Order: sequence, then C-alpha cells, then structure tokens
Amino acid sequence: MSALRKFRKKLKYDALYGLVKTLITVSTLVPRRLWLSFCGGLGLLAHALSGKTKKLMRKHLSIAFPEFPDSKIRSLARETFRMLGKNAGEILRASKISTLEQLNRILVTHNYENFEKANRKGKGVIFLTCHLGAFDLQVTNMALRGLRPNIIGTPLKDPRLNDLLWNYRNKHGAVAIERGRETFRMIKVLKSGGSVALLIDQDTKVKSVFVDFFGRKAYTPVGATVLALKTGAAIVPTYVHLGDDGMHHMHILPEVEMRITGDEDEDVVYNTQVLTTMIEGWIRKHPTQWVWMHERWKTQENTN
Repeated sequence: MSALRKFRKKLKYDALYGLVKTLITVSTLVPRRLWLSFCGGLGLLAHALSGKTKKLMRKHLSIAFPEFPDSKIRSLARETFRMLGKNAGEILRASKISTLEQLNRILVTHNYENFEKANRKGKGVIFLTCHLGAFDLQVTNMALRGLRPNIIGTPLKDPRLNDLLWNYRNKHGAVAIERGRETFRMIKVLKSGGSVALLIDQDTKVKSVFVDFFGRKAYTPVGATVLALKTGAAIVPTYVHLGDDGMHHMHILPEVEMRITGDEDEDVVYNTQVLTTMIEGWIRKHPTQWVWMHERWKTQENTN
C-alpha cells in the first residue's frame, strides 16, 4: 500500500471515529424523538450522496421483490436508508443505557417465556437472529436480564471503532467473540447451559451451504444448525424492529425443532433452510429495516 493511500485511509478512519464519538455524546443531549428524526435525516442524506450503495440496494431489492415496479424499488431503497439511520442512531444512544428499566422505555420484549421454556431443558440456548432493525439492542436486552450471551462478530478494520463495538457488546455481561475463534468456546458455553447469539443472514467466510433466500440460492452460514445438532442446544429465533409507535419490538419465538435423520449433510442443509425461510419472513414484514446493501447472493453455486 502506497504512503498516500495509507494516509488517506488513516484520515478516513480518524474522521469516522471522531464522528461516531461525537454522535454518541450528542445522542443523549437531545430528546429521543428529535434524535431519531435527525438520524433518519442523516440516512436520507446518505441516500442522496451514495451512488454505489444505493445502486446495490436497488439491485438486491429487485432480486427479492421482482414483482415490484422500479418506482417501488426506489422508494424502498430511500426508506431503507432512513430507517438504517434511525436504528443506527438508537444503538449509539443505547450505549449509555445501564439498567433494564431504562431499556424498557424504548424496547418491548414479546414472549420471553419462549426462552424460559427452552432454557429449562438445561442444554443451552442459541439465539438465532439477523441484521434487522437495531439488532444489537437484543444483546443489551439479554445481558441486562443476566443471560451473559456470547455473540460472534467480525472485527472492524479500525481498532478504535472495534473497541467501541466490543465494549458496547461486552457491557452488562455479554461476551463478544471474534469470528473464526468461536467453535470450541461456544460448545463449552452451551454444554454448561449458557447462551450464544448467532446471525446467519450474510454471506461470510465461514462454513456455509446454499439454501433458498428470496427465490435465489444464497450461501448461508451453518453454525447455528451444526451447534444445535452437536450439543442438543435449543435454537430460539429472535428479531427486533422499530414500530410505528416509536418503540423497538423484540420478538422471541418458540424453539425450532431440529430434524435429525442420521444423514448429517442433509440435516444441515434442511435445517439451515428452515431457519433461513423464517428470517426471510421477518424481512418481508419489515423490508426497510434490513441491510440490503450487503451482497447476500455474492457467492455463486458451482454447478459443474
């Protein structure tokens, strides 16, 4: 990498880190409604200025919703930017939350008893979630309830930004684990009756299989399925979205029963498809709160 490129990269991350720190500080100095409106406006500004990301969003929305006219796709992309701004703003603001009472002022938890029922089996719980809404609020919710969830994540390129994210996720007892170093640790946690949180809705460099997602084959992580099959842990799906009432709603669904036939490869594909279809349903309900800029269908299936 040339010296000029390194300098530009440093300037970029310096500016981004400074912006994030400033936004965290400002977020608690203004009323929440005004703050979220401001962040939604920042999202719309990003929509106006970001050519490549906007183009990717429209492309992926067109893949997912081929029945929609171009005008509808454009409208969805614009609204997605606005909602991403709002949800990101909420996560920044939530970094100052320290009690469950404070969290409950902005987050409604639905059907917590589904977790309790699965947890009583004593074999550990895998919270299956996705990049929908202010998804990190789920970790905060779990941690403030004393569950000490382990959450897997890919390290950010800038160490300072990565420290901010890791410290946020580790707050109140959650445990952030770097992707690629998690398998043994997660098995140990589940065997001891603990919990882990996994997101399987992105194309990442982990063990994956091709399953259907919005009518097209998508390379999908199998970690949740494999862990459940190996440990007997319960998979409890969860997702969160920002509602019209201004509250975030975290839904905890009943445990997903794993199909076990004895054919491990077939079981992994089948169960991963079940989980992916479930996630697709959540996204269809709240299409403007998912990360459509992610290249979900990037990896192509080798048909040779």
